[in-house]
Amino acid sequence: MTNETPMTITVQYFAILADRIGTREESYDAAQGRTVAALLDEASRRHAAVAEMKDSVAVAVNNTYAQTTQIIEPGDTVALIPPVSGG
Repeated sequence: MTNETPMTITVQYFAILADRIGTREESYDAAQGRTVAALLDEASRRHAAVAEMKDSVAVAVNNTYAQTTQIIEPGDTVALIPPVSGG
C-alpha cells in the first residue's frame, strides 16, 4: 500500500508565461513524491503556454534551480522561468 497523502505546492510563472497564462501564481494539489518533470507535465496540460515552452523553461524549487528528477516536497514553491532575450 502506498501513502498518497495530498500536498499543496505553489507554482509561480514569470515573464511571458505569466502574461500568457494571466496569473503569476497558483496552487497545485499533488501526491507526495511528485517530480519536477511530473509537475511540468501537469502545468502543460493546464496551460498551452507552458506546453509550448516546456522544453526550454527553467525550473527553480525554493529559489534554487532544479533538475527534472527532483522530488517536490509539501509547501515547496516552484518557479517556471521562460527563456529571456535582451537587445
